[in-house]
Amino acid sequence: MAAFSIEGGHLLSGDITPQGAKNEALQVICATLLTSEAVTISNIPNIRDVNNLIQLLRDIGVKISPSEARKRLTHSLSGEVPSPSEGLGEALTFQADQLNLDYLQSNEFVQKCAQLRGSVMMIGPLLARMGKAVIAKPGGDKIGRRRLDTHFLGFERLGAHFNPVPERGVYEISSSKLKGSYMLLDEASVTGTANIIMAAVLARGTTTIYNAACEPYVQQLCHLLNRMGAHISGIASNLLTIEGVDSLHGATHTILPDMIEVGSFIGMAAMVGNGIRIKDVSLHNLGIIPNTFRRMGIKIKEEGDDLYIPAARHYEIQSFIDGTIMTLADAPWPGLTPDLLSVLIVVATQARGSVLFHQKMFESRLFFVDRLIDMGAQIILCDPHRAVVVGHDRNRQLRGSRMSSPDIRAGIALLIAAMSAQGTSLISNIEQIDRGYENIEHRLNALGAKIERI
Repeated sequence: MAAFSIEGGHLLSGDITPQGAKNEALQVICATLLTSEAVTISNIPNIRDVNNLIQLLRDIGVKISPSEARKRLTHSLSGEVPSPSEGLGEALTFQADQLNLDYLQSNEFVQKCAQLRGSVMMIGPLLARMGKAVIAKPGGDKIGRRRLDTHFLGFERLGAHFNPVPERGVYEISSSKLKGSYMLLDEASVTGTANIIMAAVLARGTTTIYNAACEPYVQQLCHLLNRMGAHISGIASNLLTIEGVDSLHGATHTILPDMIEVGSFIGMAAMVGNGIRIKDVSLHNLGIIPNTFRRMGIKIKEEGDDLYIPAARHYEIQSFIDGTIMTLADAPWPGLTPDLLSVLIVVATQARGSVLFHQKMFESRLFFVDRLIDMGAQIILCDPHRAVVVGHDRNRQLRGSRMSSPDIRAGIALLIAAMSAQGTSLISNIEQIDRGYENIEHRLNALGAKIERI
């Protein structure tokens, strides 16, 4: 177990570049299982969740080059975080031409899947190309119920059969040949949509997916699959049409900047920034994220494909036109991503004004506010889904504290709070933060932060 020791009160300035998008990386890496030809992916983030998925693909026989990937995987498995000078580089090539399907039946495979939620997206490609897959209950953040019904129902509509194996705690999924079908998803699940798309591209006939998730991550997956020879239309909408093909071929793909990291850096710049530029953000893929922070009173300048957040002593939360209190709620894309509510709550603690946060999608994600209350924040947790934050307007500084990171996004929010606090804070369980943020202490220290990994 590692921890961060954070000396608060230091202003940050300079340039920072976001890493590749974690959620997109998990999807497109799994998509390489759909072909025996080489697929090259650039801008892969060097983070724990992605590295563990890469190792899982290597375990089932996927060839990964260049050979420096071994260093990346060694760091991941040992828990060691490489310094910036030890980074792997941006591109990896995957070739799934000799898969070891027997490994899917091993207890080791089941155990690894149980530690990594991204492993669930291997099911669609394996089912489509190999006719069988195994699913274990996946791991991931403890942020509430994250059911897999959407995945299961979609595969069943394509003709897959499920066989529970209670003694191993898994489901075996099989199909002689998937067949295209119309389906109305019970929820706009991002991973569910991605999984069903990857299964449908090699199905016989046409698949229509209504109420599909349309996040940029899903759009990017569709673009990659089309370059590999798939026929997907309706990209960026919630109605996708997929005409199945017999096989896919190799392609190249570049992962977008991580919009969650961009939002995290905007929040950091508001709290402890003395002029911060976030470079190469892919502005047109950020959706309403910049404007949501602007509703919190934060000034954001768009300069080319960069965002510049100037130093500001105060920022004031807007109210609605009728004068009622601002309410911010998460929603499926193009609504506000739930992954940024934790950061927005921290930002609100030092704003002028009050705001109600409504976390609709996960029932355990707001419990981290107890740590902020211990630091002196004025927050009323109304219920598991709603919290009211009364901002200090910087008249009262948060105070350093000892705390633990409950999940990736709450972890980065607590790190931002600690950087703005008076005194020294200690955040344990930072392996959660490492799952989603690459070399975060090195990158923030380069801007003037005082963060030590211990």
